[in-house]
Amino acid sequence: MDMPYLLIKMGPPLYGDLGKQARDIFSKGYHFDLIKLDIKTKTPTGVEFATGGTSQIESGKVFGTIESKYKFKDYGLLFSEKWNTNNVLSTELSLTDFFPGTKISADCSFAPQTSEKSARVKSQFVNQLVAINAEAEFKAPLPLVSLAAVLGHKGWLCGYHLKFDTKSNKLKSNKLSLGYSAKDFHVQSQINDGKEFGSSIYQKVSPKLEIGVDLAWFTENNDTKLGIGLKYNLENNAALKAKVDNQSRIGLGYSQTISPGVTIYLSTQLDGQNFNQGGHKLGFALDFDL
Repeated sequence: MDMPYLLIKMGPPLYGDLGKQARDIFSKGYHFDLIKLDIKTKTPTGVEFATGGTSQIESGKVFGTIESKYKFKDYGLLFSEKWNTNNVLSTELSLTDFFPGTKISADCSFAPQTSEKSARVKSQFVNQLVAINAEAEFKAPLPLVSLAAVLGHKGWLCGYHLKFDTKSNKLKSNKLSLGYSAKDFHVQSQINDGKEFGSSIYQKVSPKLEIGVDLAWFTENNDTKLGIGLKYNLENNAALKAKVDNQSRIGLGYSQTISPGVTIYLSTQLDGQNFNQGGHKLGFALDFDL
């Protein structure tokens, strides 16, 4: 079937997921200057636990999180709690599909050391033609409100996102995106606040090879960003990744699934402009999903 796959079952993506295929080519599997560990487990009663930690190789700074989730499948409810080493506690409650395509969630966080509090309320609606989401973030007496919508028709995608500060009565962000999504090809262009013009292209050339191109131009300083990346799937659940940008930064990555649910990632970033002077970065990650 030649219909664009995004619109066959799910409808258009949410605004934040536009161009995700290309972004994954440039970000997923790379952990420069980090040693990273992620562990996910699930109890027989359905409680999910996720524990993760990172250590910056250069500075030695360590950051960790622990999260628990419990799903009440009969009611479409999800309850989660999270704590991190910055001593920030957060809780989220979400309700899914009480009406087809809808999701509502509320989360709050609290930092005991500083007594800083925040809360957010989010909602979304997705059908075959439109994906709408709204969010209100309360860090002050009056909220910061975000609204976004994406329309989809025969593979064409048009999205708009705005962020409005009700306290200052000012528009904080204004974004417009246009794109096209087919089975193995995605292209997306956006204008952010009239200051950044960008475009990304993703193509799945074959079952083994994926490529991506990312381009952006910034009007404030007339700066241009260009990146080209690829992912090649090897035999035995291994993959190679590579990317390069117009600042001569070269990223290389390798991943290997050594057993079901256990994957290791190795990555490095080379400074092509100062190749003999050092400044290169390494990264290592280990992912358990048991």
